[in-house]
Amino acid sequence: MVERVVATPAALELIDCLKAKHGAGLMFYQSHGCCDGSSPMCYLIGELTPSRYDLQIGQIGGCPFFISESQYQYWQNSQLIIGITEGSGGTFSLEGPEGVCFITGSRLFNEDEQQELV
Repeated sequence: MVERVVATPAALELIDCLKAKHGAGLMFYQSHGCCDGSSPMCYLIGELTPSRYDLQIGQIGGCPFFISESQYQYWQNSQLIIGITEGSGGTFSLEGPEGVCFITGSRLFNEDEQQELV
């Protein structure tokens, strides 16, 4: 089964760390500008309410992952790959104090994967 969003082992390890600190009720939202650029943001469920214009495109580490419909139009032919890097990331994201931040990479789906997604 083709997944629209996946996480690297390092990102999954960080998600587990955040769950241990904050509880299992975490969610992700692919930011699309303003204060934190276009980084994936990690929140406690309830801190951010997805709107009717947001889509849940999958889960990483057992946590729902949302993206806006408008941004999805740019990413619909790509698999999002959530990783981490050193440094401070999104000021509103839970991993901020950890000295690392979530980042989004991508790869285009091949023809067979595109057919499976339809």
